[in-house]
Amino acid sequence: MKKTVVVGMSGGVDSAVSALLLKQQGYDVIGLFMKNWEEKDESGVCRSEADYADVVRVCEQIGIPYYAVNFVQEYWDNVFSHFLKELKLGFTPNPDILCNREIKFKVFLEKAFALGADYLATGHYCQIDQGKLLKGCDPNKDQSYFLYTLSKETLSKVLFPVGSIEKSEVRKIAETHQLANAKKKDSTGICFIGKRDFKEFIGQYITYQKGSFETLSGKVVGTHDGVAYYTFGQRKGLAIGGAGDAWFVVGKDLQRNVVFVEQGDDHPALYTESLTATEMSWVSGAPPELPFACTAKVRYRQPDQPCVIEAIEGDRVFVRFLTPQRAVTPRQAIVFYQKDVCLGGALIEPSSP
Repeated sequence: MKKTVVVGMSGGVDSAVSALLLKQQGYDVIGLFMKNWEEKDESGVCRSEADYADVVRVCEQIGIPYYAVNFVQEYWDNVFSHFLKELKLGFTPNPDILCNREIKFKVFLEKAFALGADYLATGHYCQIDQGKLLKGCDPNKDQSYFLYTLSKETLSKVLFPVGSIEKSEVRKIAETHQLANAKKKDSTGICFIGKRDFKEFIGQYITYQKGSFETLSGKVVGTHDGVAYYTFGQRKGLAIGGAGDAWFVVGKDLQRNVVFVEQGDDHPALYTESLTATEMSWVSGAPPELPFACTAKVRYRQPDQPCVIEAIEGDRVFVRFLTPQRAVTPRQAIVFYQKDVCLGGALIEPSSP
């Protein structure tokens, strides 16, 4: 008996090729589009409407049924409101990780199984092997960093059809089959919202006050537009004049509405040898024996960095790196690996500048 797979169709080429490959492999395939945002962009285009039109065209080409579901309220409640809360606290959150955990692989997964699915498939560049989450074979597109919160149980219900091939091959498959979105550019920007002017977009939801750029010694060197608009290690957009090396963000003081800056790409305040992270999630469901040597990323697409997990207290982990790490940003994720296996991850806790 054929297995049924619901494919999360985004309107992009990765999910389109995923659906095509699964149909070729003999599955009964259903395309399912999520609407998670209701707003026109600065060009007057509603991105979700345009993406759904691409989904319709591709599904009709492939010859599979398609549906749309509205998760606008769930996205607002479980992802975007949390994103705004973190910004108000002066952090730099990553909504993609929360979106995967709370939307794509929770309410969307539940919807897929309500439609009679045996599996949910997405266009993520990852692989699954015996309950383990592996990096995608294309190192430039690997997305395991964003999926570290998925459990072994969830992975048993999921397929990643393009995880074992490179992006260039995905494009070739789409072009060979003349899929309507074969040449569509990859989406960028905030999860489900797209690429926007960040200040203008966030300014619709949060009111910020101008404040001072200060050095760690307390010298005022400029004026910032609001603490949420700056992230640790940032160089561009500071508009601080004067002689000497470029300025970089090295910390924040939310109570005083101050953004700390220092000069020089190699300033000591930009580097750390250790960190504490919280809200730890292990793919296997259990932590390793300590101390545990592995590698980690503190940002997407960073090369794996050798480290040691030295201690675990509840859902907090204490990590030491073998070499100092630059611009370790509070509330971004640290994700742990053992070669190509993604072990899990946690959210980096703030430290004093």
